[in-house]
Amino acid sequence: MTSYTCIIVDDEPLARKGVALNVKEIPWLENRGEFPNAIKADEFLKNNQVDILFLDIEMPGLNGLDFLRSLKFDGVVILTTAYPQFALDAFELEVLDYLTKPIQFDRFFKAVNRAKEVIDLKKETKVELTEITEDFFYIRSDRKYVKLFYEKVLWIKGLKDYVMLYTKDDKYMTALNIKTIYSQLPKNIFARVSKSYIINVDAIDAIDIDTILIGKEAIPLGSSYKDEFLEKHVKGKLFKR
Repeated sequence: MTSYTCIIVDDEPLARKGVALNVKEIPWLENRGEFPNAIKADEFLKNNQVDILFLDIEMPGLNGLDFLRSLKFDGVVILTTAYPQFALDAFELEVLDYLTKPIQFDRFFKAVNRAKEVIDLKKETKVELTEITEDFFYIRSDRKYVKLFYEKVLWIKGLKDYVMLYTKDDKYMTALNIKTIYSQLPKNIFARVSKSYIINVDAIDAIDIDTILIGKEAIPLGSSYKDEFLEKHVKGKLFKR
């Protein structure tokens, strides 16, 4: 069985212990260290590579979000916090998941399985965008070219130097950043709605104050992207009294 490594960063001893106990229940997940603040975690990460970072937000000295802004980390970040109001800022920093305390094990298990899936895709799938035409484009996956129609791509999520393309039938990872792929997509079909997300506007089911729903997926609508998105894709199609 392939093993995956993690560290836990939280200033509360009981919170660190709670996450560590959850980690211990996952046979393929190895706890490489527990740290009371971001500075100590940063020192460890400079000399050690781990797959998953469990990170608290509200910590003395350097909080978790500021730590992420300065961190060069190739793994997956899962935030563990008692403060749900930071969720939008967190997802704009490309975190994989946001767990609110007290953390239930079923929710924890779901998050680490998502992390495992992303890590595996990064290791096993090397896809690159090769050609865009009028209504479809190709991605290169291993030794074959896969044809994707725009209408089947529901949303795209940025993961640092990669993006994950979610379609109606499957998902694909490509070693491109979100800015590069967005620059090549048709803007009448796709909209960038946050630092980490591009959506197919035709796939939208509903729009809340700061969330876009596509099926069961809740995609954050970033404050710096909101006005332009609403102006271009909503206001002109809104029925009025």
